[in-house]
Amino acid sequence: MSDAGAPGRYRGRAVGLAVAAAVGGFLFGFDSSVINGAVQAVQGQFALSGVVTGLVVAVALLGSAVGAWVGGHLSDRWGRTRVMVLGAVLFFVSSILSGLAFSAWDLALWRVMAGVGIGIASVIAPAYIAEIAPAAIRGRLGSLQQLAITLGIFAALLSDQLLAVTAGGAAETLWLGLEAWRWMFLVCAVPAVVYGVLALRIPESPRYLVATGRRDEAVDVLRDVLGPDEDPEARVQQIERTIRQDEQVAQQASLRGPVLGLLPVVWVGILLSVFQQFVGINVIFYYSTTLWQAVGFAEEQSFTFSTITAVTNVVVTLVAIALVDRVGRRPMLLAGSAGMTVALGTMALAFTQSTGTGEELTLGGAWGVVALVAANAFVVFFGATWGPLVWVLLGEMFPNRIRAAALGVAASAQWVANFLITLSFPEMLARFGATAPYLMYAAFAALSFVFVLTKVPETKGVELEDMEGLQVHRRGRG
Repeated sequence: MSDAGAPGRYRGRAVGLAVAAAVGGFLFGFDSSVINGAVQAVQGQFALSGVVTGLVVAVALLGSAVGAWVGGHLSDRWGRTRVMVLGAVLFFVSSILSGLAFSAWDLALWRVMAGVGIGIASVIAPAYIAEIAPAAIRGRLGSLQQLAITLGIFAALLSDQLLAVTAGGAAETLWLGLEAWRWMFLVCAVPAVVYGVLALRIPESPRYLVATGRRDEAVDVLRDVLGPDEDPEARVQQIERTIRQDEQVAQQASLRGPVLGLLPVVWVGILLSVFQQFVGINVIFYYSTTLWQAVGFAEEQSFTFSTITAVTNVVVTLVAIALVDRVGRRPMLLAGSAGMTVALGTMALAFTQSTGTGEELTLGGAWGVVALVAANAFVVFFGATWGPLVWVLLGEMFPNRIRAAALGVAASAQWVANFLITLSFPEMLARFGATAPYLMYAAFAALSFVFVLTKVPETKGVELEDMEGLQVHRRGRG
């Protein structure tokens, strides 16, 4: 039996809890992408300039950085599931108020609120899944977060399109006297309610329970998710030992360390997050339709290509789930970095054949097809490796005493990096054409290969209580 630690009903219970937590990832993907279908209608409704429109789109990312930072700290104080409920409430309220917005400024405020919920979901789901999952299947369960995100992105794209088509345009009135773009936000309230109900029904993380003196509850939770070959009592004792060790070195219980004020492992998490965004993945998802129209494809073709890209991202995430606990984290990240470097370099090369910049950019002949194939190859390499595996590593690589807080810092860095890439791409495209940004993303992909090769530890099959020893061993190897 390949997964002796989690057979039968035990594996099913662990998978069920991981799926429930990953609904936050679905909301993460849905709520961060839903504005794409509404942006032109919002711009027309409130007569916004391009700069203000860009800020309304991107401001949620700053809220996400705040939510990730706060969520990590709150989960150590309140518990994982209570913070999930907080995120669900923020998603619900922001969805309703965004749909009823009366100006660009209050819409921006509600998008910041949604961003805080997105940031909380980006931290809590991987932490909870890592702490609830048996080591033998932890990578696969951790990858559910990215699968849920990709499904959320696809669902948002599909929902926006259906609502716009039904109304005859995003700016047209649909139901109850409200325009279609408002319903694009309102429908997000439905998965928010589902997430909140699930968060109220799933058990708390056993590691949080032990840390707060609720030992018997932790044993009961572990008994439900561990196989018959593992003793939940022994696992709780192992958690207790790590907590006692943490108390004995209380001065190390913060994130502070010798490298620019932070522990080395925290910097590894931050840089993993930054590289995940600096390769430019969200340029593909936020601007792909606009970009394909710019290089000569018709609007209908561009939307179809964007949909194909979203579906491709979902499919390759399933590939990652199948491979992560067999192949390991480092080999897959290295393969992804190499593949992304080649694909992005090919896109940069293709766009050297384009003419014009910004809205006047055109790319004719076979080079348009080359760029399209390279873009989807990039999504394949990213979606099968860096997309899900960064979340897996962030959920499991940190020692117990700092996991939630460190994950919050790393996720905050990810959202800030996302904001910088999202905000900079239109200006780079207008000033330099498409070659410069894609060449820059290719350079970051190449640097990510070197970073993984030299700094990222392999966590496959390692119990969370043993992560501290793994980090020490890794540092000892230089």
